[in-house]
Amino acid sequence: MMGGKSSTIAAGVCGALFVGYCIYFDRKRRSDPNFKNRLRERRRNQAAAKQGTGLSKLPDLKDAEAVQKFFLEEIQLGEELLAQGDYENGVEHLTNAIAVCGQPQQLLQVLQQTLPPPVFQMLLTKLPTISQVHVFKQGSGNQLWMADMA
Repeated sequence: MMGGKSSTIAAGVCGALFVGYCIYFDRKRRSDPNFKNRLRERRRNQAAAKQGTGLSKLPDLKDAEAVQKFFLEEIQLGEELLAQGDYENGVEHLTNAIAVCGQPQQLLQVLQQTLPPPVFQMLLTKLPTISQVHVFKQGSGNQLWMADMA
């Protein structure tokens, strides 16, 4: 009996010491004059990295060669990522390709035949967000292509 009681007390003391150390370390960390600056900088970097993905890399839509190169790269990268099982990023790249595609209806038909249904559904759910950014990037030109898909 004595061994069980003393081990319970020892475990309680160790737990209390651990919690005390955590509180001490947290207070020391928060009182550091550079803590808030580093935290803001880390959050800024994360926000910039998150914002940097996706459509910010769309090419100049007036340069046909750049658009074609971008389209082929995005299709290839999307297919490679899908083959590796990275469906989120693969769908994102395919969506970028659809955004600059001159005939998105035909591309969507091909993708519907070649992609598994859940992946194609992911692609369809991403299309409205990509079309909004595409319209803003393109200006007031061909804005009706997304309405035809609905």
